[in-house]
Amino acid sequence: MLVLVVDDSCAMRRVIRRILTPAGCEVVEAPDGSAALRMLAAMPQPPDVILSDWDMPHLNGVDLLTAVRAHPQWRDIALMMVTGECAQSQIAHAMAAGADAYLTKPFTPAAVLEKLRLLGLPDAPAGRGCAN
Repeated sequence: MLVLVVDDSCAMRRVIRRILTPAGCEVVEAPDGSAALRMLAAMPQPPDVILSDWDMPHLNGVDLLTAVRAHPQWRDIALMMVTGECAQSQIAHAMAAGADAYLTKPFTPAAVLEKLRLLGLPDAPAGRGCAN
């Protein structure tokens, strides 16, 4: 499974990479939403899932989500917000904008993998699956 992790914190991207890589995922990283959009445009195949922070410079996670959902080639990418924003109104806003899942920081490795499993992503085609 190919995962795009979008977070302005290098440390947070590294934490998520360390959770997903041993689980069999290929991880690519972007430091903000603008960089993520440029990466998506350059990728020969879109990622299976995008894990995005909310608060980032240049283009925040909800604006990234809106841009991804508006693009015909990307609108079916699973998108999970992974953020410190935990108010019910913010969660509702992200879900209404098209987020498939929402995970608040701090989180456990098991919580990340469980959210991916609930999205059905471990059942990706052979060789691209993300095992628990």
